[in-house]
Amino acid sequence: MGRLKTITRRSFLVGSVAIGGGVAFGTYLAMRNLPNPVAATLAPDEASFNPWVLISPEKVTLITPHADKGQGVASAQAALIAEELDIEFGQFEIDFGQPDQAYYNTAMAEEGVPFMSTDTSVVAEATRAVMGSAFKILGVQGTGGSTSMPDSFDKLRYAAAIARETLKLAASQQSGVPVDQLTTKEGAVHLPDGSRIAYTALAPLAAELEPVSDVVLRAPSEWRLVGQPMERLDIEGKTTGSTRYGIDVDRDGMLHATVRLNPRKGGVLNGYDASAAKTMRGVRDIFEITNGVAIVADNTWRAFKAAEAIGIDWGPAPYPADQADHWDTLDASFTDDHLDRTWRNDGAVDSAAGNVIEATYRSPYVAHQPLEPLNATVLVTDDQVEVWTGHQMPVFLQQQVAKVTGHDAEAVIFHNHFIGGSFGHRLELDFVKQAAEVANRMRGTPIKMTYSRETDFAQDFPRHISMAKGRGTVADGKVIALDLQIAAPSVITSQMGRLGLSVPGPDIQIAAGAWNNPYSIDNFRLRAYRASELAPTSSWRAVGAPGAGFFFDSLLDETIHAAGADPMAERIRLMTHEVSRTVLETVAEMSDWGAPLAPGQGKGVAFVESFGVPTAEVVLVTDTDAGIRIDAVWVACDVGTVIDPVNFENQVEGGVIFGLGHAMNCEITYADGMAEQANYYDHEAMRIWQTPRIFVKGLENGTKVRGIGEPPVPPAAPALANAIFAATGKRIRQMPFNKFVDFV
Repeated sequence: MGRLKTITRRSFLVGSVAIGGGVAFGTYLAMRNLPNPVAATLAPDEASFNPWVLISPEKVTLITPHADKGQGVASAQAALIAEELDIEFGQFEIDFGQPDQAYYNTAMAEEGVPFMSTDTSVVAEATRAVMGSAFKILGVQGTGGSTSMPDSFDKLRYAAAIARETLKLAASQQSGVPVDQLTTKEGAVHLPDGSRIAYTALAPLAAELEPVSDVVLRAPSEWRLVGQPMERLDIEGKTTGSTRYGIDVDRDGMLHATVRLNPRKGGVLNGYDASAAKTMRGVRDIFEITNGVAIVADNTWRAFKAAEAIGIDWGPAPYPADQADHWDTLDASFTDDHLDRTWRNDGAVDSAAGNVIEATYRSPYVAHQPLEPLNATVLVTDDQVEVWTGHQMPVFLQQQVAKVTGHDAEAVIFHNHFIGGSFGHRLELDFVKQAAEVANRMRGTPIKMTYSRETDFAQDFPRHISMAKGRGTVADGKVIALDLQIAAPSVITSQMGRLGLSVPGPDIQIAAGAWNNPYSIDNFRLRAYRASELAPTSSWRAVGAPGAGFFFDSLLDETIHAAGADPMAERIRLMTHEVSRTVLETVAEMSDWGAPLAPGQGKGVAFVESFGVPTAEVVLVTDTDAGIRIDAVWVACDVGTVIDPVNFENQVEGGVIFGLGHAMNCEITYADGMAEQANYYDHEAMRIWQTPRIFVKGLENGTKVRGIGEPPVPPAAPALANAIFAATGKRIRQMPFNKFVDFV
C-alpha cells in the first residue's frame, strides 16, 4: 500500500504542477511503462521481464545501460539487479544494451531544478517530478552528473524483483508447488524438498507468462550485496588487459582514419595541400570533411604521419584570439545587462556593518584529458549504420549519426564499450560524427577514426572559464555577511547548442557549488553573470562546482580569518543543515582538527555541496625548502546509501587526486585562437610521489541515494588553498596554484 500511495501522490504532482506551469505532459505519459526493447529480439525460449533482465537456457544477462567510464557503474548496476534477483557475481553476464527510451534517466533532470537539494517543499519536489517526467517522455538516456546510482537504485531493484517473482511463478506452474512455498538463491528457485530449478531452465516457461508486477523489495537488513565490499566485474579484465575498449575494436576489412580540424574551434577551412601526404606509404584517401580534412590509411600511425604532412590554411577563431581578452570579457560582465540570476539574497548584505574584506578569484579553462584518446569505429551500408565506441549519451549519438548518414535513427546500431576515462569528454559527439562522415563516404568499409593526443587537446571543449568578485563582512568575531558575484560563459548553452538544442532560462552551472551550499548566513547574496560566448566549452567533472565552489569557500575562509574565528568551528556554527553539519563535524574528528602542528605545517578545510552530496575535506600541507608538500587529506561525505564501500572509497580518493592535481598545475590558455597546451606534459596532473594519504568516511544520514563520482572534486582546490594559507600566510585566489607556489 505504501508504494501505491507514493505513485498516487507523484501522479497528482506531475499532472497538476505540469499543467499549472503550462507544460501538459499528462499523468499517463509520465507514468506509463515503456516498451521493453529486449523483447523485440527474443528467441522463443528466452525470457525478458523488463529492459534489464534477459534469461535464456544458456545464461543470464543483465543489461547495465549506464556507461562505465572507469567509475565501476557496470558492477554497481549489476549488483542492484543481483541483490533482488538472488543471483551471485559469476552467474551472469552484463551487456550495455542498445540505446532506447526505456533507459531514461530522470535523475539527470534534478540538477537543472532551481531549488537547493535540501529544499523538500511541495513546490520543489513537484518541480523535480515534472522535470523527471519530461526526461522520461523525451527518453533522455545518459550517464553524467553523478546520477547513475540515484537513477538506478529503485528502478533496477524493482526490475529484478519482478523477474524473481515471475521465475517463481514459472517454477510453481512446472512443479505444482505454491509460490509462497518457493524461495530463490544463487540463480535458482528452491523447492521445499531441497531440490532446485535453475533460472535458465525456467526461461522457456517464464517467457510465456505475464511478468508479476506486485512485488516487494527486500529490507536493507536482508541485503547480501548492497552495502558490502565487492570485487568489481571489470577487475580481472582490466588487470589482464582483456577488457575491450572502443580503441580496441577490430573489424574485417577495416581502414584507419584521423582528422585535421581547425584548432581555432568553430573556425573554417580556407584550403589545404595534401599532395605530399597522398604519396606516403599506406595512405588510401584524403578528403575534406566538415571544418577539416580526413586522412584514411591502412593503420593509425600512417594516418597520423600523413595528417602532419598536410599544409592547411585555417580561418580565424569566432572568439577572442588571446587569453587576456577572455579574462577581460569576464571582468566586463559584472553589469546588470549580463545578470543571469540572483541565486541568493538573504538578509540585507549592503547594510551589514563591520570590517570588510574584498577579493577577486579566477578559475581557468581546463582540459578533460582522458587516457583513452577519442575514437569511433563506424560501418555504413545502405540499410544501416553500426557504431563501436564508448559514449555517455547513446540516444543522442544515434540521432546525430543518423543526421550525418541520412538513415533513420532506428537504423543506427550502437555497440557501447567500456570507456578509458571521460570526465565529461564522452558527452560530446563531434568525434563520432566525424567518423560517421568518413565512413559514409566509404560505405561498406569499416572505418576506425582515432584522434592523436594533440588533436584530443586541440579539439577539446574544456571546463568553462570563470571569475568571481567577493566581499565579506565580519563583526564580533563572526561572519556577518557574504556578497559573491560570479561571471562565466554558459557551458550549458555551448554544450547543448552543438546538439541543436536550446535551453531557456538561467544557467545553473555558473553558480553551482556556491549558491546551493546550505549555510545559514544572515546576510548572503549571490549573483551570477552570463558573459558573452568565448571558447566553446563542455561539462567537466562536477561542471560548475569546481570553480564556483572554490570561489565561495575561499571567500568564506578569508572572511572567517578576518573575523579571527576558527575555520572549522565557524563553518559548523554557520551550518544549520543537520546532515551537512554532521559531515563537517565528522571531518573535524577524522583530521584531529585543532591538534598542534609541526612548524611549517597548515591545515585547510573546505565544504562544497554538489549533486546533492555535502562533502567536506581537510588538507594538511608542509611548507618545505623545496616547496609545498601535501601530506594528507581527510574526506567526509553523505550519499544516503553506500552501494559498495570499496568502490566508494576508490571514487572519493580518485576525485580528491583529480581535484588537487588540476588545482595545482592545469589550465588551457589561448593564443591566436588556439589552445597552447598540447599534451600531458604541459597540462600535468598530480604525480604519484605527490599523492597524499587519503582517509575517507562515507555517511548515510541523507534521505536520498546520491552518486559519488564528482562531489569529491570541488572541495579539493579550496581546501588546498586554505591549507597553504595556514602554512605560509599566502592567499592563492587563482588556479592553477603553481603560478604562486612550488609543489614537491
